[in-house]
Amino acid sequence: MLARSTLLLSVLLTVLPAWAAKVDLDYRVKFLPAEDQAEVSLTVEKGEAVHLLDFNLGEATTFSDFQADGQWSLADGRGRWQPSSGKASLRYRVRISNQRSSGSYDARMTEDWVLMRGDDLVPPARASLRDGVELISRLQFDLPEGWKSVETGWTRIGKQRFRVDNPSRNFDRPTGWLIAGKLGTRRERLGLSEITVAAPLDQGMRRMDILTLLTFVWPQVQQLFQRDPAKLLIVGGGEPMWRGGLSGPNSLFMHADRPLVSENGTSSLLHELVHVIARVTDHDNSDWISEGLAEYYAIELLRRAGGMTEDRYQQVRKHLADWSKDVKSLRGERASGPVTARAVLLLQDLDGEIRKRSNGQRSLDDVMRGLMRLERASTQEFIDISENVMGGRSKVLDTRLLR
Repeated sequence: MLARSTLLLSVLLTVLPAWAAKVDLDYRVKFLPAEDQAEVSLTVEKGEAVHLLDFNLGEATTFSDFQADGQWSLADGRGRWQPSSGKASLRYRVRISNQRSSGSYDARMTEDWVLMRGDDLVPPARASLRDGVELISRLQFDLPEGWKSVETGWTRIGKQRFRVDNPSRNFDRPTGWLIAGKLGTRRERLGLSEITVAAPLDQGMRRMDILTLLTFVWPQVQQLFQRDPAKLLIVGGGEPMWRGGLSGPNSLFMHADRPLVSENGTSSLLHELVHVIARVTDHDNSDWISEGLAEYYAIELLRRAGGMTEDRYQQVRKHLADWSKDVKSLRGERASGPVTARAVLLLQDLDGEIRKRSNGQRSLDDVMRGLMRLERASTQEFIDISENVMGGRSKVLDTRLLR
């Protein structure tokens, strides 16, 4: 019997595929400023480990000049790659600069720098892998002559090389903001997080001001989220970049002219920071949740850190009430400014209700942490979590604003 078992084990070990293990996936990006393009390659160490990478290219003409080792096909806005055995690569070009209808840019490359999202370098894809295969992704940049450095929200493992790791996905794309070229950069370590603020030279980015504000509020950030991002990249630029803030994985963009704290007492920087760390997303016409929470904590974090008096806080509430006086419902796919303002007032009232009902033992912070565990939140899920936290029905949430 022992001999038979030993023989069976030997057979099983013999037929186990060699690719049932970690397999390297290497991204390589070469920027071409004169052409406003980048050359991108994806190289799989063992092509036989991948059944198929099915890319969503959409209707845009951003991607071009595809070349592949193995089978490649284009149809209906999708690109399908079946790598050949052994080391296999997919190569293509990407157009970089993207100008909005307003005339501003949310991605731009000049002869001296590039500022964009890594999402735009590699299209989203569905990955079909052999059983037991885990792709280990790395990102390497080849910079033009004279360009000094590159920054991403991922962990640096070499001079211009990064490890891309998203545990929730089996195909790790280099998502989030990135910047390269002739840069001014400031770094700080806050708690367990590495903070980097970078912008092209002579763009008016107030790097030290940003680090100072973050240092001021970071203890409150840690207490709220109980989650320290390993790395946070903040990038920015002046005209003609988009005049606002935009968050991404491990990173955010801020226009250089945006104030750290606006005249109405809110902070675009802290708003986007909440998006980056909390990663609360929504569905079922419930955009008020993610936008309302980001704006609520943009105010609350500053207040808790001692950056806002009670009189100032009440003035902020009055401004929010005046701005949102005509809002009849919070529901919708995209929350407008007035809707977000009204959502903040509701959240402030809900926080007060939770604290009163729990004798100060619970708060909206507990609701936020519950939402952070969900993939996406609906209005009903928000209500359920809130009422579970307070231990009963909520009068604040029993409103036509949420119907």
